[in-house]
Amino acid sequence: MIIVQVSDFHVDLCVRTAAGTVDTRERLRQAVAWVDALRPVPDVVLVTGDLVNDGTPEQYAFVKQMLSMLTVPCYVVPGNHDDRENMRRAFADQGYLDSESDYLHYVIDGCPLRLVALDTLIPGQEQGELCTRRLTWLEERLSDAPARPTLIFMHHPPFATGMPTFDMIGLRGAPEMAALIARHSQIEAIICGHVHQPLHTKWCGTVAYTAASISFQYPLDLGPSAAMEPVYAPPTGRMYVWDQRTGLVAHLLHIAAGR
Repeated sequence: MIIVQVSDFHVDLCVRTAAGTVDTRERLRQAVAWVDALRPVPDVVLVTGDLVNDGTPEQYAFVKQMLSMLTVPCYVVPGNHDDRENMRRAFADQGYLDSESDYLHYVIDGCPLRLVALDTLIPGQEQGELCTRRLTWLEERLSDAPARPTLIFMHHPPFATGMPTFDMIGLRGAPEMAALIARHSQIEAIICGHVHQPLHTKWCGTVAYTAASISFQYPLDLGPSAAMEPVYAPPTGRMYVWDQRTGLVAHLLHIAAGR
């Protein structure tokens, strides 16, 4: 199974860097064309949050139009810049978002890897959260299929990144999630966005990854008072190749793009 991860589009944010201005709409167009040209063809595309910058219906309409051009299934989760209800309405016809649920959680069972999507959004805040209700939902879903190899995708990484600026706006409920994940051995990986950097770490018996943004990056700064100033850098995505015999292999891929 081949999975492509793209993240943090921030559509309609005008990003000014020392090297010039980044057009986030054009970056999304280029990313979609890049995914469509991949060979072999991926089985699925996962978008790990911050699809848009302001959560407006108009921004989601553009993202939906672009993602509809993909020839493979695509699944999204919200990030801190997203609006839960506007996102739910924009993707309602895709069939995987529950119109009755308070959160945009779901499970995709029709792939070789079981895909579990988590909603970490706290409206109006940069931090994310897995509250008791969300953790209970995750525990139940993992307990439903303990023998199925599973991949979890979410926006906020549950691990400390070593970047104080981002760790301050990380995930509430991470220790509780860590204890939960440690009880379930079927999890092949957890993939996230949010930090605009490609990171990976061993975590609670599995491996956790983040993807960089397809639009702009933040510098890797481990200082205690780092400024979140965007930088011009090549957009990247991740590819995960999973086989039952060999497990999961992660690749970092550069997306050819202009500004």
